[in-house]
Amino acid sequence: MIRIIIRVGVYLLSAAIGILVATAILDKMTVHWGGFILAVIIFAAAQMILSPFITKFVQRNAEAFIGGVGLVSTFVSLLLASLLGSDGISISGFTTWVAATVIVWVITALATLLVPWLLVKAGVKHVREERAEGAA
Repeated sequence: MIRIIIRVGVYLLSAAIGILVATAILDKMTVHWGGFILAVIIFAAAQMILSPFITKFVQRNAEAFIGGVGLVSTFVSLLLASLLGSDGISISGFTTWVAATVIVWVITALATLLVPWLLVKAGVKHVREERAEGAA
């Protein structure tokens, strides 16, 4: 159960980081703080749900496109977050949509790798400090 909670937390944090980085880079992508959290939740949930379905569909029908699954699920998740996320994310223009998809995909992939590592590192540091305090 704890692993599931950590995994969901990592997805949410990586989605927030990816969206914020894309917003910082792209002029025609904005975040409206009032709906940002809802948009991140929608994006992360869509990613977790859509990725396996899109992967299965592509494996059955067009295996040559398997490498693009992450990009497709990121695009669809951004679309859903912008439509359903209470105006949390606004993206305008074809080029901005493409760039936002690529940026969010890359950043969320990196964050999904780095965030657990940083959490483990922080946990180990905390345990060491607790042991040092207990020994003193």
